[in-house]
Amino acid sequence: MIEVIDFTKQYGDFMAVDGLNLSIAEGEIYGFIGPNGAGKSTTIRFLATLLRPTSGEGRIAGHSVTQDPMAVRRVIGFMPDDFGVYDGMKVWEFLDFFAVAYEIPRLERRRTIGEVLELLDLTHKRDDFVNGLSKGMKQRLCLAKTLVHNPPVLILDEPASGLDPRARLEMKSLLSELSRMGKTILVSSHILSELADFCTSIGVIERGKLLASGSIQEIQRELRAHRVLKVRLLNESPERFAHVLKEHSAVKAESVNTIDRTLSAEFEGDGSAQADLLRRLIDSGAIVEAFDEEQLSLEDVFMMITKGVVN
Repeated sequence: MIEVIDFTKQYGDFMAVDGLNLSIAEGEIYGFIGPNGAGKSTTIRFLATLLRPTSGEGRIAGHSVTQDPMAVRRVIGFMPDDFGVYDGMKVWEFLDFFAVAYEIPRLERRRTIGEVLELLDLTHKRDDFVNGLSKGMKQRLCLAKTLVHNPPVLILDEPASGLDPRARLEMKSLLSELSRMGKTILVSSHILSELADFCTSIGVIERGKLLASGSIQEIQRELRAHRVLKVRLLNESPERFAHVLKEHSAVKAESVNTIDRTLSAEFEGDGSAQADLLRRLIDSGAIVEAFDEEQLSLEDVFMMITKGVVN
């Protein structure tokens, strides 16, 4: 649905984005993560047909970003990281303005605006002036504007920027709902926790280079050759069960560690090997409260991927 091919953007001697290749399948929520200045907004502005590349190409729903920008604009909904509202306009008038820009017929506009207001829970704000809305409501309104022509692809640049915790949760819920409706969503953020809960895949960009792309689980597996098991016990002196882990063929013996009542170790076996290890612990008298793989957080993934670049 979205494809970026060797996209490069250079400003004089400064390389903003360097040979970026990216592919996002239909129906995905793709989290584009990286610090400020990494190249996220440059890439997004290119895909939104607002920025010409130094070199490279992009395609959205089969349309060329460089050769057929008008066709691209018809199939995308773009929400920039910073946007203005028009003083003196009511909410419905703001949406009607953009509906006219997208050439939606007059009789259809009223129904469309009503549906978008209902979807974004803005119906009660229909006749309010846009400049009087809270930051969170303005973000909702901008997202409503993005949806008014019912595009199959959404490109959202820092959509939760400046929102309070409650509004951030509401924004994530809205994006999840839009995904269930079949939208393909590219969403950028430098706040990693915003993306971890609902993205189907992520891309990590740093200093203009895409360092990793794929599902969080795939990237985690690539970063950690050996998974880490954590076993929490209810027994006193849990370290006396450490030998059970060390003697198991799927455990890296020197990695076994005990903190409080939790044993941890690098593990390279499959599900059957895990079941065997659990059985051995129980047979040895261990009272197992929890037995699971340690998951890398999105912050861990980002730091591990970018460590070499930053250093």
